[in-house]
Amino acid sequence: MIETPFLARQEHFAVVGSTNDIVRGWLAAGEPEVCLAIADEQSAGRGREGRTWSAPAGRALLMSLGFRPTWLAPDRVWRLAAVTSLAMAHAAEAVAGLADRSIRLKWPNDLVAEVDSVGLRKLAGVLGETDGLGGDAPRAVIGIGINADWPASEFPPELADTMTSLHEASGGRSIDPTHLLEAFLTRLETGIEALRAGRFEAADWLERQLTTGRTIRLVGHAGDEEIVRALRSDPESGALIVADDRAASGERAVVSGEIRHVRLDESV
Repeated sequence: MIETPFLARQEHFAVVGSTNDIVRGWLAAGEPEVCLAIADEQSAGRGREGRTWSAPAGRALLMSLGFRPTWLAPDRVWRLAAVTSLAMAHAAEAVAGLADRSIRLKWPNDLVAEVDSVGLRKLAGVLGETDGLGGDAPRAVIGIGINADWPASEFPPELADTMTSLHEASGGRSIDPTHLLEAFLTRLETGIEALRAGRFEAADWLERQLTTGRTIRLVGHAGDEEIVRALRSDPESGALIVADDRAASGERAVVSGEIRHVRLDESV
């Protein structure tokens, strides 16, 4: 394990159901922040809205972080997931030898990369779950799974057209998950310290937004769909601002909890 005073607790597991569940249990039992659970494999990993998320052992970096964000206003807690995404984007680019900002963010937090000949593909998913915001004991769990040393020949057939890995994005470079974790934690610590001091790298977050300026499909919780133009992301609220002719201003804000999925024209 990588030792760092930034983490109050860290544990590595061969197989767990869900690292998010492990960390949620730690926080409920009184564990201080920041706590980290890492797994070689998850048997019940999940993405947003309960979708399953799995990867073969050793092919992805799977982990969850636990926070007690008493130091953040409730309407700023979304930035924990944003800072996590940015830290992983920077770490992945460094470890895989990719160009700066070649890893983009698909709102709200997924990491995507351009792969030669096939276009945009999902590289990592980020799942934020919160409890008790606005109260005396707020808790936040940020789970992230990034496809690391996973060759395309082993991608699940049902996902092969939408996913990629750092191995593929780097042109076949071997990716060591331990090196990736170390690079990530170094950058995450810097990002969290800045957030504690009231600073958020809004410029980097905005520049990486892939969704901005694109026609997208918003999928609601009931399966209803709406095609809209994404205008920009709001670094204050974390909302996606979309065009809306029905609004007096010609636009409206969409927050992640309102929708189940965002689809780009490229079907990322």
